[in-house]
Amino acid sequence: MKTVHSILAAFVLITIAMVLFNAIMSLKREEKFKAGDRKLALIALILTHTQFIIGLIAYYVSDWYKAMKAVGMGNAMKNAELRLMSVEHPLMMIVAIALVTVGWSRHKKLTEDAAKFKSFAIFYGIAFVVILSRIPWAQWI
Repeated sequence: MKTVHSILAAFVLITIAMVLFNAIMSLKREEKFKAGDRKLALIALILTHTQFIIGLIAYYVSDWYKAMKAVGMGNAMKNAELRLMSVEHPLMMIVAIALVTVGWSRHKKLTEDAAKFKSFAIFYGIAFVVILSRIPWAQWI
């Protein structure tokens, strides 16, 4: 499960980065919003939600979750590695997924092409930064 979660994480990062790059470049070029732009953002949305489900399963069967339950939340918060893996990473990934979802939902209500690209640039961009900030790099690489 951890391997699947790690591999899918790479695809999530790549697709969110592609959406972000596409949105910024399309804004600069003042391009029309096309079906391909929508599909790319939808793929990122689907991958992030799939990653969330796999992450939930991986979390509840992980040693990190068991360790947090064993020592208690107070002690878990005093241990930087345990805090990252059992609290910060899951919480911030939920925040990132919510941002991607809001960006996707918001773009559907907008009528102007530039506004749609801005929605993706802002929400997917913040989600990208949040994800990068809480990836357990030492364990992933």
